[in-house]
Amino acid sequence: MPLLDLFWTMFVFFLWVVWFWLLLTVFADIFTSDDLSGWGKTGWLIVTVLMPYLGVFIYVIARGNSMQERRARHAMEAEQATAAYIRGVASAPSPTEELARLGELHDRGVLTDAEFGASKAKILAA
Repeated sequence: MPLLDLFWTMFVFFLWVVWFWLLLTVFADIFTSDDLSGWGKTGWLIVTVLMPYLGVFIYVIARGNSMQERRARHAMEAEQATAAYIRGVASAPSPTEELARLGELHDRGVLTDAEFGASKAKILAA
């Protein structure tokens, strides 16, 4: 295979990869869009499936600006949810809170005196 044919084949392959990436991005945006009704989503899907090239280009022209806004909003929401989860998991109870909880369990009879003493010593040692 001549070198220029190899370059041309690589270029065509690159264009196919870009096309499928754009198509999947448009499909993902259609499904995750909050401002489209079910009929609107169905209409855009029919247009992009029946006329793939033209449908995707029309979608990008018509809703391209809002695609970026929605993607940024979803990323911000995901980041906030992750941060809230990390804060919730990372905040370990203080030894005082743990001792109070052990005391309540002991008072209700869930823990025996030996279990309570062992757990108390473990908390105080840490």
